[in-house]
Amino acid sequence: MSQSPTNPGNGAGNAPTLDEVARLAGVSRATASRAINGGNRVSPAAKAAVDAAVRSLGYTPNPAARSLVTRRTDSVALVVPEPDERVFTDPFFVHTLRSVNRVLAPRDLQLVLLLARPGDEERRMLRYLGRRHIDGAVVVSHHSEDRLAEHFASLGLPCAFVGRPWSGADKVPYVDTDNTAGARLAAERLVQRGCRRIGTIAGPVDMAAGIDRLDGWRSAVQDAGLADDAIAHGDFTEVGGARAAAELLATFPDLDGIFVASDLMAAGALAALAAAGRRVPDDVAVIGYDDLGVAERCTPPLTTVRQPLSEMAEQATRLLLEQIDGDRDPQPIRVIFPPALVVRKSG
Repeated sequence: MSQSPTNPGNGAGNAPTLDEVARLAGVSRATASRAINGGNRVSPAAKAAVDAAVRSLGYTPNPAARSLVTRRTDSVALVVPEPDERVFTDPFFVHTLRSVNRVLAPRDLQLVLLLARPGDEERRMLRYLGRRHIDGAVVVSHHSEDRLAEHFASLGLPCAFVGRPWSGADKVPYVDTDNTAGARLAAERLVQRGCRRIGTIAGPVDMAAGIDRLDGWRSAVQDAGLADDAIAHGDFTEVGGARAAAELLATFPDLDGIFVASDLMAAGALAALAAAGRRVPDDVAVIGYDDLGVAERCTPPLTTVRQPLSEMAEQATRLLLEQIDGDRDPQPIRVIFPPALVVRKSG
């Protein structure tokens, strides 16, 4: 009967140890550990000897030991201060998650999803971050009350934000699109179509994107000499959009154009308009914002403003990795992507 080969270092068939690597390489255990786990203060000759011993013995490094030497966890968090149900149903978050992971995967970095609303959840998350269980974080969908930019700056933890933080934008790197310009594009399109009573379903008042898109709409309708009082606020959900559209129609029955600050809300608005017997775009033209897949599936297909979310999330992730690698200081730089109008059938 043949026997399975045993490890040449220990003669017992067990996994090779760091001590055996050190003996074979002719170096101390500490030097072997630093050479294997990426630490400093190892000569090229010692590094080569250790590498040869690792190959000869088939040694597999201990991840925990590597972390002690490098102070790296090889994990990055995506921080989303939103309820679970929104994160797993809104295409905005699905696209963000995929884009962040697309940059991390080639680096063999683990993505950790952290969901935390203000209160106990946020305090628990901040304790987790403060204990350095991750190397850094990408933050998305932040609100005025979460003050995450200030928290990350005080922790000194590498981070990058997708979207301009409500406060603390001078303390952290962020990537955004020009939301004000995007909303202007939408409102100007409605004016060019001949709409004269243009309303808007704005985003939440505690988010920078909601306020910026409202400002862009207002500036465009004012420049056209039109009234800017037809405003309802939604929460970036389809249900919220339907509710806000019904509110607008009840208050301003003469509406002939609506700019909606997200495509999910616009889908809800289209349903509300259909229920009210208003044809789109014949009676009311509708333009959304995002272009993340919802717009094409609407009836009629939705004219919308495209924000390049995948590119934004990937850029934010690269900014984060540059900080983790030491190639960039955590300076409050910003990268702004231009929006673009995508014309379909609704407006």
